[in-house]
Amino acid sequence: MAGPAAQPDVEHVDVIVVGAGLSGIGTACRLLERCPWASFTILEARGRIGGTWDLFRYPGVRSDSDMYTLGYPFEPWRGAEPLGRGEEILSYLRQTAERHGVTGRIRTGHRVVRASWSSDSALWTVDVRGPAGSLAMTCRFLVGCTGYYRYDHGHEPALPGVESFSGTVVHPQRWPADLDWGGRRVAVIGSGATAVTLVPALARSAEHVTMVQRSPTWVMAVPARDPLAGLLPRWLPGRSADRLLRVRSIAVMALLFRLSRRMPRLVSRLLRRDARRRLPAGYPVELHFNPGYQPWDQRMCFVPDGDLFDAISSGRASVVTDTVRRFTERGLLLGGGREVEADVVVTATGLDLLVMGGIELAVDGDPVFAPERFVYRGMMLSGVPNLAMEIGYTNASWTLKSDLIARHVCRLLNHMRAHGHTHCVPTMSEVDPARRPLIDLTSGYVRRSAHELPSQGARRPWLTRQSPLLDALDFRFGRVDDGVIRFHRADRADRADRADRADRADRADRADRADRADLPARR
Repeated sequence: MAGPAAQPDVEHVDVIVVGAGLSGIGTACRLLERCPWASFTILEARGRIGGTWDLFRYPGVRSDSDMYTLGYPFEPWRGAEPLGRGEEILSYLRQTAERHGVTGRIRTGHRVVRASWSSDSALWTVDVRGPAGSLAMTCRFLVGCTGYYRYDHGHEPALPGVESFSGTVVHPQRWPADLDWGGRRVAVIGSGATAVTLVPALARSAEHVTMVQRSPTWVMAVPARDPLAGLLPRWLPGRSADRLLRVRSIAVMALLFRLSRRMPRLVSRLLRRDARRRLPAGYPVELHFNPGYQPWDQRMCFVPDGDLFDAISSGRASVVTDTVRRFTERGLLLGGGREVEADVVVTATGLDLLVMGGIELAVDGDPVFAPERFVYRGMMLSGVPNLAMEIGYTNASWTLKSDLIARHVCRLLNHMRAHGHTHCVPTMSEVDPARRPLIDLTSGYVRRSAHELPSQGARRPWLTRQSPLLDALDFRFGRVDDGVIRFHRADRADRADRADRADRADRADRADRADRADLPARR
């Protein structure tokens, strides 16, 4: 990757990866594998690696995608449980980083605050807050592996009367290690993946758990253990078994998503029928498990072996569908007038979204306002050079998309190096392209933050597809220089290159003259 020399008094690397979670560790492994010539470092704001899986410590925390696709293709998940537990996933990430030589390149406690691009030098100047204070670094390419939500706090709507509540209020994103809910009454506000995970986990030792939901969510029971994961290694070599499990999982999720889009009434009817089968006779499924939206308009919740339904059937948990009017001294007063008594209230009220971890971006002195930009190939911002951000799928495993992006970043880096380019910029040619939300879900956390996110267009490469198969074909076989992304060479690089060529020519000319002058003496 060609370019002028970096500033001698500022630390420089070819690539800076922001974030040491699932995406960041995977990207580092791909850089080592496919761009061994590139120097890079990973800057992690928190004190430990692991991202989501180190941050969330609430009871029962687990993946909401199968681990055969959430895990890396180069480091297959070998567990028999498709929905991995949080501590297992964290251990898997740490082992992967260590095994692939990534751990030593991670700097924890280093928060990227700003990143400024200079087209003259073809460099990002990155302002970092570290344990020893502020520092500046430069890099040629910046990769944001920060996820898409805020890590410092979750969505916390106003809670009227919370000061009058005599019990404990906790948000899952800041779960206290010493919280004791054994033998106590717990109310969980929410109905998303966090809530449906918490309820059965808390119900094992709580006196009773009440899930208070404003509206229902589609919930699907899946096997807690995958029989194929135990059988395939007996029949096939390890790598073949891993690939087959991964392909099977991708196909099943794609089929479920497509079926939900094409035949939503059938899928919703099957989900309600399964809920009725798992719940006591006469249970009001239509009230508590029949959302007002179609399957996959919002992300579906998966429960291993139907543990949420089991907790309800046993009487250890219950569901109430109503709004929360306010807190009372003893619990929650609902919109319909009912009071839910509780000693502990868990506000599983969702996430706040954030682009690039809140890093302030500027290009040649002009601030980059994300909502004004379009996303190229689901990974780069229009008009912003040498920057990629990894956002996973909403209808499949996060890693399926983040790994495709990481590999394509490596293709870009190698292409620029081979052709002497210093930077690449996705460039829109249309005057007024169609503008669509980047995340095509109707979930509350998406609607709340849609105005803060960049957009997608109506056609590729500005359309962000939700298809792992089509994206895999596109990223693997599509042209790097597709005519939309423009490749450049920095002015300073051209000047340095011309000066270098002139210097080499001058030295060669002087050597030639000296050689001719010395010729008579040798004769």
